[in-house]
Amino acid sequence: MIAGVRGIVTVLEETAVVVDLHGFMVRVYSSGHTLSPLAVGDSIELRTHLAVREDALTLYGFSSDAELQLFQLLLGVNGVGPRVALSLLSFDQPSVLYKAIANEDTAYLSRVPGVGKVTAGRIVFDLKRKLPDTIPGTGLSADSTDRDAIDALEALGYSTSEAREGLAAVEGRSGLSVEERVYAALQQLSRN
Repeated sequence: MIAGVRGIVTVLEETAVVVDLHGFMVRVYSSGHTLSPLAVGDSIELRTHLAVREDALTLYGFSSDAELQLFQLLLGVNGVGPRVALSLLSFDQPSVLYKAIANEDTAYLSRVPGVGKVTAGRIVFDLKRKLPDTIPGTGLSADSTDRDAIDALEALGYSTSEAREGLAAVEGRSGLSVEERVYAALQQLSRN
């Protein structure tokens, strides 16, 4: 229905922005990442999703296609409504959330306000197979080699956060097998 809006910011709210579309004012709810750089008087262009309910029409808008796509995927998860989806998108960048879902990192997702362990598990279960091959807007792969490497490091006695810290050393190096990623992470962890 409404694919996007372009206009001038007239009011900034905690979770929304009011956009003047040449005399037609619309309230667009959004994530903290989209709202934080805005100021009253800024020109803005948002990609939007219109939620139609029996008692309301609500417009959600985002500055990137990656945020919009993830928002729409999250709405398809049972028990995840717009408020929880916006909370997730405000918590971290879409690329990080895509990776957390691909790597089945429910502990990370459950740190988001309003997302408990059950909801995080449902998000991973419902979306793992629906994720795109590449993360929109980044070109990065959303494969599960990180999850396998994390599992291997946890089996060796490292915590999830230690495993992620070790794997950060190989971030950006593509084509590594799980074994090579684990070996590089172990080297990094032994230095620390």
